Amino acid sequence: MKLLALDTSTEACSVALMVDDQIVALDEVCPQQHSKRVLPMVQQLLSEAELSLQQLDGLVFGKGPGSFTGVRIGVGVAQGLAFGADLPVHGVSTLAAMAQAAFRTMQAKQVIAAIDARMAEIYLGQYQLDGAGLMQLQGIEQAIKPTALTPLTDAADYVAVGTGWQTYGDELQHWQTARSSSILYPSAQDMLVLAKPAWQQACFVAAELAEPSYVRDEVSWKKLPGRG
Repeated sequence: MKLLALDTSTEACSVALMVDDQIVALDEVCPQQHSKRVLPMVQQLLSEAELSLQQLDGLVFGKGPGSFTGVRIGVGVAQGLAFGADLPVHGVSTLAAMAQAAFRTMQAKQVIAAIDARMAEIYLGQYQLDGAGLMQLQGIEQAIKPTALTPLTDAADYVAVGTGWQTYGDELQHWQTARSSSILYPSAQDMLVLAKPAWQQACFVAAELAEPSYVRDEVSWKKLPGRG
């Protein structure tokens, strides 16, 4: 099994390659440079592994939520590479990837992932580890104002990941009992781990069916100046 993953949905640009169960990854924090960096990073990993795109079995992409522009870049690059090499694709949540990173680095079993969504909101998801060592979403991913969140009675059992905890620290004080972490951005290596079962279950799809997950709905956009 040879899978390549890429993510450009946040300030970080991340690419990872899985050959069987061995994973190598490149992660860079490079705001507004994703379109310039992602393809050279892909080429670097493939060259080091002495592989071509055509030798891969599939492509994995960060489907969001995150920056609208960043999510579109990631989906577009994944589609372009997949079309060129006739490969199937699979999208993985950026919030889920950060939750998976908390298990990889901290053995966390419960995670609250929060990314700054602008407009005084965060993208939020709560995750719990399953028996296979994979983070599973509890409820839904949502765009929400931090002040609208209901306090968790068991927040101390969770690990906090993502930029939302830094940006909205004051508003999230009622959840500050959650253990902090150094995980701010998703990494493609964790997307590969989450995508592996989908590959084994033949759930990858054709490149033209790749879909982003913006999470924020149309109603939120109508609040912006100049939008009706």
